[in-house]
Amino acid sequence: MATRAHLYTLTGVVRSAEGLTSPHSPAVFRAWRRCREQGKLHFPCDGLRRLPFCTLAARERLAAASHSLPSSPNERNGGDTIAIYHCSIKIVSRGKGKSAVAAAAYRSGEKLTNEWDGLTHDYTKKGGVVHSEILLPAHAPPAFSDRSTLWNSVELSEKSNNAQLAREVEIALPVELSREEQTRLVREYCSSQFVSKGMIADFNLHDTGGGNPHAHILLTMRPLDERGAWLPKSKKEYVLDENGEKIRLPSGRYKTRKVDLVDWNNRENAEVWRRAWADLANDFLAQNNRPERIDHRSYERQGIDQLPTVHVGVSATQMEKKGIVTERGELNRNIKAANRILREIRRLVRGLKDWIAELKERKAALLEALTEARAQASEPTIPQLLARYMEQRGEERADWTSKGKLKGAVSDFNKVQAAMEFLRQKEISTVETLDRQLDGISETAVAIRDSMRKAERRIKDIDTLLSHIGNYEKYKPVYKEYAAIGWKKQKEKFEEAHRGELDAYRAAARYVKTHLSGTSYSRKELEAERKDLAAALPCKQEELEAVQADVRTLRDVRHWLNQVLPPEQYRQTAEPGKKPSIVEGLKGREQRIRQEQEKRQQPPRTQKQQDMEL
Repeated sequence: MATRAHLYTLTGVVRSAEGLTSPHSPAVFRAWRRCREQGKLHFPCDGLRRLPFCTLAARERLAAASHSLPSSPNERNGGDTIAIYHCSIKIVSRGKGKSAVAAAAYRSGEKLTNEWDGLTHDYTKKGGVVHSEILLPAHAPPAFSDRSTLWNSVELSEKSNNAQLAREVEIALPVELSREEQTRLVREYCSSQFVSKGMIADFNLHDTGGGNPHAHILLTMRPLDERGAWLPKSKKEYVLDENGEKIRLPSGRYKTRKVDLVDWNNRENAEVWRRAWADLANDFLAQNNRPERIDHRSYERQGIDQLPTVHVGVSATQMEKKGIVTERGELNRNIKAANRILREIRRLVRGLKDWIAELKERKAALLEALTEARAQASEPTIPQLLARYMEQRGEERADWTSKGKLKGAVSDFNKVQAAMEFLRQKEISTVETLDRQLDGISETAVAIRDSMRKAERRIKDIDTLLSHIGNYEKYKPVYKEYAAIGWKKQKEKFEEAHRGELDAYRAAARYVKTHLSGTSYSRKELEAERKDLAAALPCKQEELEAVQADVRTLRDVRHWLNQVLPPEQYRQTAEPGKKPSIVEGLKGREQRIRQEQEKRQQPPRTQKQQDMEL
């Protein structure tokens, strides 16, 4: 059975009954039949007032899908608890038929008369107003503590028919706080964000017991002077050109622009006030040991992949508490069920991603271990390579005399044995380790050499400076005597007689001025610095010589290895700290190949040539 008739309750039309009166829903069917028999289907029907009219099929599908999922309305992102956040900002404008007096009367539940139009607004029978308060800045008249006086003054100060009379901030109060804490929270919020800026705040707390406590904050939009008189919202000023002159329009008037006297209408304030409410509310929740938190940002800005619910409002909340399903309430229930399903899907996806990442890590570790094992198994050690080098050297001397072969073998053996002892002490056993050690010790040698050069340059600079300082001090009296001479011929005669002394003084003065930059100097400090630098040079020289000896040994070993390693492992032995370029490396390999080819074509060496090579 189905009908397209609208279902009425004591609170008005709920929604169409199409598809809702099914034999599978006995309670709904009995109520519908009873209303039809009584002829009350199109009239207020108390029997239908508490029935949850909705699309049953949709509810059943969502219920089945979310049967095993968390159902707490305070769950988000793994269980973090949240409180309700609502903060809307709007303007009470005369141009839209609004009145500041009427708005104040409604929000405070009082009877107020608007002196602008003579209308009286009586909301004394309105319930739910649990607290009313007006906060004044220090320079505001005490009379503005009266609501009628305040808002009638605002109305009479605005002459335009489209004037903006007041700004309203509507905020949802955390139900987790007591009434006293809610009141203190709103008072502190108004004081810090509005009253401290010069605005008057008229706030009222509403709570009908339906679980939707909220506050209405009415704010003045004109500043007050020190005497408590209303000031203009803005002023006009002339627009000036690049020369500071007023710009004349074709009409003959000068171009002007409107400049706000206060920044209360700045669009960025909305974000500031919304954030401030969230921060202050969270502070109060934390002070009261509550885990809930609110956030002024949207889910998208927070990086939360979740559908936001809609604001239900007072009327819809009351209907929902009476068992009447509203469209906004039903929409929010569907959104929450969908969010629970999304959370479960994301949880499963996260688990799958973690499992895949773990498999990838295991695979990478296994491949690395296999690669290392293969490298260790196939890569020969330095002793093996040096033994191969000794064999190669013996083969190169195949056409030598017995004496030459013996002398060459002994020479190579001694050099290789000394190098092997050095490598053993340094714990170098592979070509990779050798190259790393060679790079590191070469950089050390370069650093020591740079430090020595820097110290030597500083010693030279100090010597030059001390020399000029000596000339400056020595010949300064001569220059003073020269400068004190007033007669030109006498001055020229003096300069001719003391030219060397004066030139030395002038050169010294220029040098001191350039290199000391007007700062004072101390001959004793300069001499002490030079002494310390000179004393440290021998130690650095000894250190450099020791490092250079190690570099030479490592370079020799790397040169020997180049003779037996494949071309792709060839490395040119450059100066300490200088890595050869790719081009140089290629040239080195090509040169070695040419040398090997030339060796094959060379005639046998004589005894003299062998001795010279050894």
